[in-house]
Amino acid sequence: MCKLNDFSKVEEKIELPNSINDPISEKDAVEYVLQRFESVKENGKIKDLVSFHAMNKYMIMAHSQEELKILGNLVASNKKIDYHEILDEYEKHLKNSFESKPTIKKHSNVIMHIFGYFSNSFSQQEKEKFFKMLADFKDEKMTIGEFLSEINPIVYRFNNTYLSSQTYFLLYSNSDPTNLFKILSKKLC
Repeated sequence: MCKLNDFSKVEEKIELPNSINDPISEKDAVEYVLQRFESVKENGKIKDLVSFHAMNKYMIMAHSQEELKILGNLVASNKKIDYHEILDEYEKHLKNSFESKPTIKKHSNVIMHIFGYFSNSFSQQEKEKFFKMLADFKDEKMTIGEFLSEINPIVYRFNNTYLSSQTYFLLYSNSDPTNLFKILSKKLC
């Protein structure tokens, strides 16, 4: 697993959870999302576009928050604009979003949005651990995959189906059964 040092490298490796050392590149992750969008276009239903947008929100945010806002507005305008026009514009802006590479700052922003779902339910010890990990990530002592592997069990602990459906976790998390939040939750029970 590589450190997040040079975000201009398209071939930087990330790992899919449950894969056996089968790393994928950032390019592969983007292609995965674009392939899912192709199936949305084929189905031709606005509900599929709404679901696609919701499931890929944090993945897109990690690339471009500006494009994410445009995409959200397009999805919301489905009663005012022809669906096929929306799809064409959506595809253009989706591809534009992926031209911008994720950075530590962008990933940190996404992580803070995710933290917002749990912050009121966290103990003080969990909050301190979370912010320590965020600092380690920003200092490149921890990869995004390692960080998300720590967060992933929390999604299920709080039964957050919205977050559990996010491709961001699927495409960036490492699978590690010994993460610290699991250990903390066992000690707190």
